[in-house]
Amino acid sequence: MKRRSFLQGTALSAAGFGLTAGKEQKRGEKSFKVCATLDQQKVSFYADVITESIKVIHIADTHLFKDDERGIPYEEYSGRMAGAYHETSHFQTRIKTNPEASFEQTLAFAKEVNADVITLVGDIFSFPSELAIEWVLSKLNAVDIPYIFVAGNHDWHYEGMNGSLESLRNTWIKKRLLPLYQGNNPLMAAYDIKGIRFLAIDNSTYEINEEQLDFFSKQVATGIPLVLLVHIPMYAPGKGIYFGCGNPNWGSETDRNFKLEKRPKWPSSGHTQTTFDFLRKVFDAPNLIGIFAGHIHRNSIEVIKGVPQIVSDDNASGGYLDIDFLPFEEQHKNLI
Repeated sequence: MKRRSFLQGTALSAAGFGLTAGKEQKRGEKSFKVCATLDQQKVSFYADVITESIKVIHIADTHLFKDDERGIPYEEYSGRMAGAYHETSHFQTRIKTNPEASFEQTLAFAKEVNADVITLVGDIFSFPSELAIEWVLSKLNAVDIPYIFVAGNHDWHYEGMNGSLESLRNTWIKKRLLPLYQGNNPLMAAYDIKGIRFLAIDNSTYEINEEQLDFFSKQVATGIPLVLLVHIPMYAPGKGIYFGCGNPNWGSETDRNFKLEKRPKWPSSGHTQTTFDFLRKVFDAPNLIGIFAGHIHRNSIEVIKGVPQIVSDDNASGGYLDIDFLPFEEQHKNLI
């Protein structure tokens, strides 16, 4: 699948999916039978609506810090993160590595396995460096595999710069990150791949806005099988504060890093009602077959109301997810 045909396939049309119309569902009842298995970075994802295999290489938290003379005026805002990931240890071998090497190795693996799409789900950059963004675009163009990008909280953040999180995100998306979205809406977009619709929704401020909630609601109403891509994992009972999208404990009292990251403190009122409504909508969506995220720098899997959420290790340390979406084989249908 070349990038041109992939991009032309992102129109929000329900045609051509071969889904059975008129299937009755109760509220909150899952439409599809889903089985997900996780073995370190290898994910096998089976669903009865998958008709042909899809290979996804999922990357989060590379934290590239490359910069040049264009970044000199911003050094007071980029200094801490510019020095944060110069050397890392590989998440499996513990051999010394670095973000550039890890990113290139992961792209080479995607090429080797003939991936259908690369999902880049945030904190690919430690700050919005022009050089780092140009370098990633050049590497993606060279590997010639379709990709989806959604921002994380570091991609657009210059630490200590004045402004709200929303205004800073909008500013640096427009000034620096925009080419990575390939003409799609940076805060919400849909990508159709072999009958599955991948939704990239930016929750990098930890919050969801009304337009994003409306967008997701309309996607659920199509009945098309959906996969949700977000940087910050959706809250699941028992998880910590950095599973922070819809976390009932998120707010000023639990914000330990606002001084370190030189950003506004999380609000004392906690999440907006819109964010909580989004959380409920996600886990009630009958056609959502899975969620993939990053942010926490370690592998994780949660199942909430039958929906698997899988989180990747950080790519700065060589982590990624090698995901296969697969049809059920006959022997599996007899078992499940």
